[in-house]
Order: sequence, then C-alpha cells, then structure tokens
Amino acid sequence: MSYYVYLLLSKKLNSCISYVGYTKNIKKRLELHNSSKGAKFTKGRKWFLIYKKKYISKSKAMKEEYRLKKNYKLRKYLKERFLTNE
Repeated sequence: MSYYVYLLLSKKLNSCISYVGYTKNIKKRLELHNSSKGAKFTKGRKWFLIYKKKYISKSKAMKEEYRLKKNYKLRKYLKERFLTNE
C-alpha cells in the first residue's frame, strides 16, 4: 500500500498559508479539507495541492511529513514556485 505526503496552499488576499499532511488517498483527502471535514486547521478555506510525494510505507511517509513540517525553507520554496507558475 502506498502513502502520500502532501503540501496544501490557501490564498487569502495578500497572504498564503500552508498545511502539510499524509494520507493513503490524496484526492479524497483534498476533498475533505475543502469541504471543512478535514483537519481542524484547514476548515473554512479553499486549498490547492502544490506538492505530493509517494512512499511505500506509512512510517516513511510519517517521517517525511514531520521533516517537511519543520523545513520552512523548503515549504517557502515550494510556495514561491507554485505562485510564480500560476
């Protein structure tokens, strides 16, 4: 079974906020976030998937999720890359 680590972005006027998570089903998870049934932090916002990476095991995905949550430079780089490609 495969797992995904993902980075979501929500834009509001001049600011952007990001969210990192992991899941088995990326499409279903994004739908849950956008319908305010996902994580409490994501409620009431429109989210865009800007990064995903596939992992074979849950433990590897969880470790990478933790690393991505703490790596603000990488998150900033991914956000800027997404915003310039829009």
